[in-house]
Amino acid sequence: MKRVYNFSAGPAILPVKVLEEAQKEMLDYQNTGMSVMEMSHRSKTYQQIIDDAEADLRKLVGIPSNYKVLFLQGGATLQFAMVPMNLMINKSADYIISGHWAKKAAEEAEKYGKVNIIASSQDKMFSYIPDLKHLKITPDADYVHICDNNTIYGTKFYELPNTMGKPLVSDMSSSFLSEPIDITKYGVIYAGAQKNVGPAGTVIVIIREDLIRKDLPPFTPIMMRYDIQAENQSMYNTPPTYGIYLCGKVFKWLLDMGGLEVIFKINKQKAQLIYDYLDQSKLFFGTVEKKSRSIMNVCFKSISEALDDQFIKEAKALGFDNLKGHRSVGGMRASIYNAMPIEGVQALVEFMKTFEINHGGKA
Repeated sequence: MKRVYNFSAGPAILPVKVLEEAQKEMLDYQNTGMSVMEMSHRSKTYQQIIDDAEADLRKLVGIPSNYKVLFLQGGATLQFAMVPMNLMINKSADYIISGHWAKKAAEEAEKYGKVNIIASSQDKMFSYIPDLKHLKITPDADYVHICDNNTIYGTKFYELPNTMGKPLVSDMSSSFLSEPIDITKYGVIYAGAQKNVGPAGTVIVIIREDLIRKDLPPFTPIMMRYDIQAENQSMYNTPPTYGIYLCGKVFKWLLDMGGLEVIFKINKQKAQLIYDYLDQSKLFFGTVEKKSRSIMNVCFKSISEALDDQFIKEAKALGFDNLKGHRSVGGMRASIYNAMPIEGVQALVEFMKTFEINHGGKA
């Protein structure tokens, strides 16, 4: 079996060890005679799976006891509505627009209250993180929302906004578990699993208990109430059982590796390999301001669109898959999440060097 180096932004690469364990347990999970996919979510066996997943995540991240952990469905996109539905008491919220998904989140929130855009980097095609030093936090804002890592544009928040006491809500879909997190700085964190945590179909929400309200409008869909999901321990209805099972395996994989400090060091090394090459290349260049560069999604271009297309074609033929940039920005994007081995990044950089030798100077 030959596996490619999968640089997809999501659904993304998963640890081979996790896939192999899941393969072994596919037909018979721990002598139950059935797959986890076939198992009742009300069974004692599955309850143990979801309990272990939560316990391991709490240990891995250091989640305080006054925060609830929810395993939900609908991906991060559903959270764009669920957050304002549950948190907009004054019908006002502040949003920092640093990319496509932050903008989508703000547009969705406008259906439920007033959205105040307090900073944006749209003026330069989201190639940087907006200045956070002189933010004007709206006095009656219920929360401040950011998208921590911008998958499409390859930017990352390296400092957090001073929210003046307002809860900070962060979409961490493409950076969650890639580095240590101080949970106490956030009111809500949500992350679609399909980038760094598990398969598509599961979203993880970490929410401070005092933000879980019961006095919601009666028309609030019951499945979109944090209080209902928390009271039912993510099992008001059938949860994404197999996705949670695989997420749990990824948590154990990270714990066995040594935790988030260890994987963060590896992730920085991987990103630095590509950025160091880009900074000296005469054919390729990064598209993001240096101080805002993501270590998860490295976006770059060559000197012409024709060469971009040729690069992607030759790369795929050699087993470097899903390097094409998002359709809205073009170019290339190497998504190097936790499960991407450093050998994959080293091989990519060597191919880039060879491509430059073969195609350098051609426009």
